[in-house]
Order: sequence, then C-alpha cells, then structure tokens
Amino acid sequence: MTSDTTYAPPEDLDARRAMALKVGAVGLVACAFGYGFAPEHFFRSWLIAYLLFLGIALGSMGLLMVQHLSGGAWGVFRRVFEASSRTLPLMAVLFLPIAVGMTSLYPWSHPELVQNDAVLTHKAPYLNSVFFMVRALFYFVGWTTIAWTLSRWSRLQDEGDMSVNIKLQYLSGGGIVFYTLTATFASVDWLMSLNPHWYSTLFGFLFVGGQGLSALAFTIIVSTFLVRRAPMASLFKPSHFHDLGKLSLAFVMLWAYFNFSQFLLIYAANLLEEIPYFIARITHGWQYLAIFLVVFHFAVPFSLLLSRDNKRMPHRLVWVALAILVVRYIDLVMLVSPEFDAAGVNLHMEAGEHEGGFYLHWLDLAAPLAVGGLWAWMFFTQLAQRPLLAFRDPYLRESLETTGGH
Repeated sequence: MTSDTTYAPPEDLDARRAMALKVGAVGLVACAFGYGFAPEHFFRSWLIAYLLFLGIALGSMGLLMVQHLSGGAWGVFRRVFEASSRTLPLMAVLFLPIAVGMTSLYPWSHPELVQNDAVLTHKAPYLNSVFFMVRALFYFVGWTTIAWTLSRWSRLQDEGDMSVNIKLQYLSGGGIVFYTLTATFASVDWLMSLNPHWYSTLFGFLFVGGQGLSALAFTIIVSTFLVRRAPMASLFKPSHFHDLGKLSLAFVMLWAYFNFSQFLLIYAANLLEEIPYFIARITHGWQYLAIFLVVFHFAVPFSLLLSRDNKRMPHRLVWVALAILVVRYIDLVMLVSPEFDAAGVNLHMEAGEHEGGFYLHWLDLAAPLAVGGLWAWMFFTQLAQRPLLAFRDPYLRESLETTGGH
C-alpha cells in the first residue's frame, strides 16, 4: 500500500458522471418548464428533492467524522463519505431556489400574516427573511469548511504527513457537535417552519437520523458499483458490507423510535398547537402514505436487514438500499406536502382550517431528477479526484485484513 495509482477510480466512472449530468440537465429543463406554469408546485417539489440529497451529503460528513473518531473496518468506505461531503458547495448553490421561493413556502415571510397572528409575531425575531438567510449562509460556510478541511488533511495524510491524524480526530469531535446543532436548526428553518404554529423537540433528531440513513444507503449503492470493478473487487469483503448493513439497521430502528415517540407524546398531550400536524397526515388520503411508511420505511427493511446473508451479499443489500432511498424521499414528501393544497399553496397562508388532500404533481418527479442528477455529477467528479483508499490511514490495514466473523 505505497502508491495511490494502485487504488485509482475505475475508468467507467466518467461515463456515469456524464450520464448524471445529462439527467440533471433534463430535470432542470423540466423544472424550468414547471416553474413557468406552476411556480408554487415547483418550490415545494424542489425543497423535497433538495433535502433528500443534502441529507446524503451531510449524513456522509457525519459518518466520516464518526469513522475518524472510532476507526473500525468500515473505514474502507471513507473515500465515498469524503466525495459525498465535498458536494456541499453545489448544495449551497442549489439552495437559491428555496431562498427565491421563500414567500411561496413559508407563512412567516408574509408581514401581513405576522401582524395578524400572535404566534408568528412572537416568533418573528427568529423567523424572518433576513435572519433566515444569515443562518443558511452560516450553516453552509460551517459545513463546507469542515468537509473540505477533513478532505484536505486526508490528502496530506496520503502524502505522508501523519501529524494530521490527531487533527482529523479533534476536528471530527468538534465537527459532530457543530453538525448536529446546525442540522437541528436547519430542520426548524426549512421544514418545521412550513407550519409555524407547530413544534417538536424530537424533530431535529429525526432530521439528523434520516440523513445518516440516506448516506448509508447511498454508500451501499456506490460500494456495490465499485466492488464489481478493480481495484475494489479484490479489497471489499462481505464483512465490510455487513458493517454497513448493521449500521443501516440501527438507523432504521432509530427512525422508527423517534417517529413513534414524537407521535405518542403529542397524542398523549393532545395540545391544540400540536395535534393538527398529525391530523393532516392521517386524513384526506395521507393516512395511506403514513401506513406505507410504517411498512416500507421500518417493517420491511428491518426484517430484511436482520438477515446475516442479506447484509453480507452486496447484490442483495443494494436493493434494500435503493428501496430505503425511495422511502426516504417519500418520507420527505410526507413532511412537506400535507402543508400545501392542490394548487401548491401553503395552507397556513389562508385563514381557513387545514383541508389539504393527498396529491402528487409531475414536478415531484422532475425535481429529484434535476437535483439528483447534478448532485451525482458532482459526487462522481469528486470521487474521481482521489484514490479509492486512504492508503496511509493507520487503521486501513486492519480494515482490509478483517474477516468480520459476523
């Protein structure tokens, strides 16, 4: 393990990169067309798709920092985590449509509504357009600085500077705290404030846990692609995928635990400020999507990931990972769309009671193509710039030699 050329990315990575860019371009054209005819739907759909791929980037950064602190055999996936986290500058650019569509998404961005609503007036020092943008800038500067510093020090490690090992651990320790806190505030800003009358102290945990699960699912998909090609075909072992499978199982259970706890606590309290959030999601057709999530976001992946064989066989595990990414998107639809009517207008901008029924718009398919295609293009671009293994990582030899024994 002395040469970075030994672990060069596979040659067909450029083809995947080009395909991702084409998909993103097609999605952007469709979204531009949709914006012209249904701008309200465009902003809502863009927010949902954006949060899915931002979750992969941030979740990967979080897992990267955990790996720097803990070591372990799953460090062989470090380059995938690094490449995913280095997409954050692109995500900062893709946040612009959300900033532009702020008045279409968030009731608190309308001064006339704030003046006539005691709750919005009380929250106005925090929920206002200027402070919203300042916080978003702070988040992205912090996240990008952490991700790119970790990658820069990782490159120095490849070049033989072993003094960065302790720096990677120190930055990861503080970075995890920063990431968890800022992601929690971002969940309030970008998701919870769609319904500014509702609040939940568990919402940040759900947001961060969902990002971790999305990142693990994506890492499994990419690693299954790499394990079929040199040089990783001879290096990845069933025990490595078993580790990702076990982590995914833990995050699936975490998602279910936090969701059930949130529902149980709000159901038991029966407070006027909280119960409309769940009523909107168990009536008017949304109850069927809620049942779908219980089954396919928890029960099915939980059952499949209990199997040792499923976790150790990439060709099986990758299908579970693909399904998890799909239901992660549907979960975000469930968090966002019930707050809007069939015209794509936030129901809390109206004086009436919440009466939004279940619906889907074709932009709900176009937006993930646009954001996902551009994000995948950026990811493959970053993945191709580094060797696929951090070959001077002090834990790497242990990672490659482990037999798992699981």
